[in-house]
Amino acid sequence: MITRPDMFLKADRLNLWFNSYNNDNELEHTQVLHDVSFEVKSGETTALVGESGSGKSVTAFSILRLLEESSSVTSTGSIYFKDRDLYSLTLGEMRLIRGNKIAMIFQEPMTSLNPVYTIGSQMMEPLVFHQKMNKKKAKKEAIQLLHRTGIDDPENRFHAFPHQLSGGQRQRVIIAMALACKPSFLIADEPTTSLDVTIQAQILELIEDIQAEYGMGVLLITHDLVLVRKNAKYIYIMEKGRIVEHGATERLFSSPSNSYTKRLLTATWQQQKSETREGPVILRTDNLNCHFQMGSSWDRLFKKEKRVIKAVDKVSLKLLQGTTCGVVGESGSGKTTLAMAILKLVKSQGDIIFDGQNLEKMNDRMMRPLRKDIQIVFQDPFSSLSPRLTVEEIINEGIKVHMPGITKEQQKDIISTTLHEVGLTEDMALRYPHEFSGGQRQRIAIARAIVLKPRLLILDEPTSALDVTIQAQIIELLHALQKKHNITYLFISHDLRVVRALADYIVVMQHGQVVESGPAKEIFTSPAQEYTQTLFKAALYDFQAHLPS
Repeated sequence: MITRPDMFLKADRLNLWFNSYNNDNELEHTQVLHDVSFEVKSGETTALVGESGSGKSVTAFSILRLLEESSSVTSTGSIYFKDRDLYSLTLGEMRLIRGNKIAMIFQEPMTSLNPVYTIGSQMMEPLVFHQKMNKKKAKKEAIQLLHRTGIDDPENRFHAFPHQLSGGQRQRVIIAMALACKPSFLIADEPTTSLDVTIQAQILELIEDIQAEYGMGVLLITHDLVLVRKNAKYIYIMEKGRIVEHGATERLFSSPSNSYTKRLLTATWQQQKSETREGPVILRTDNLNCHFQMGSSWDRLFKKEKRVIKAVDKVSLKLLQGTTCGVVGESGSGKTTLAMAILKLVKSQGDIIFDGQNLEKMNDRMMRPLRKDIQIVFQDPFSSLSPRLTVEEIINEGIKVHMPGITKEQQKDIISTTLHEVGLTEDMALRYPHEFSGGQRQRIAIARAIVLKPRLLILDEPTSALDVTIQAQIIELLHALQKKHNITYLFISHDLRVVRALADYIVVMQHGQVVESGPAKEIFTSPAQEYTQTLFKAALYDFQAHLPS
């Protein structure tokens, strides 16, 4: 097969089967990719779009042949990179291509980074291995990459461990590592999922600059159709392991022919909550501060002045019973730290009044009975759910702590009822988190939180990693649970379309401070602050105007 000079990568009739043994010890073959064909040209961005479980990431892993080293798979077809069939190479030859000629940005940065090595040592590895740089030159190049991807204070971040960075910062590190060797071809699997809109724009601009500089072909895998429309020249739509439609971006968005494509496009919504609810104040913060001192042992030795990070600075807000307060702002604005302070998981100063009680004056023992009333759902359910516990055991943890007097039969009944409330079935209770899709895992995380019937539920980016159709399902679920149990939500998100669909009230944060707050309808209709206007303009792209009628 001869590829055109401008063709960097071409997949031709790719099929993939996972091989496993059933309970009768018989070998079974499950086909996950069916005659998948696509091509990516040099210097262009091609998008691969589909719902969760459609086969997008499996396709990406197949290009780099990563599945062969971790699973039993069988494949047919070919993948040509320039003029070489990647499936004809040995795994040793493939390792020389991975990270060097073909790089990949993975979706979950915390699981992609080694927690026991510093950011710097992990960034230097491909530079030393592939580019044959000495350690001094590799360190200089790594710091420059960190700076170029928008990491503040890159010299100090170079020595940090992954857990010391925010989700957005970790994602930028992954992007810097992928671009380190100036690859010819880049696979970007949900590269901006955990980033706010302004940082998204910076990262995509960075990728475009490097793409233009080196003629790099990009395969963009995402569920964000706004992102696709802005950045991709050509689109392939995947459903159940098949390419069901493809075409130039403008043509496909204006006149899609496949019913699945039409449903996927129209699932992108920009609805606003119809009515603003009111109720008594359930939580109030007054001049809440979370200040952290930064400095090493060397700084203390030489008596250098410590740098103070004001993660949360003089924040005052009110949450009304049964309503949703949306907290928005850029990465590093203090949204998650505010949530952690309310939960008393980080030290803070000021007043946190919950149901008439000042949480700031309570120790851990005094807080314990209130834990059941204040719960949290984290951004990444895969990391927050124990892989060693079944769904039943995960949900039952809170029951055993806060309802010690009930029987095992009562526990099972409560778990079964809660699973049904979040749209899962009773037979799923004995399965493990890795057996579920991203949307199902988020439902499990919500079930674990609401099983205790909390009065306040903090949701930290609960829909950021989900495709638009699953997002809509989770939003409907949250609406229904709030209406049924009168739960108060503190909803943290960088996706303003989701916030607009859920929130009664909005708090806009920048550099740890509240710059604007008020009823959601008023803030979205006529934001007063320039920062809010810029944030909304970047996020609320008029997508619906470009959809087919």
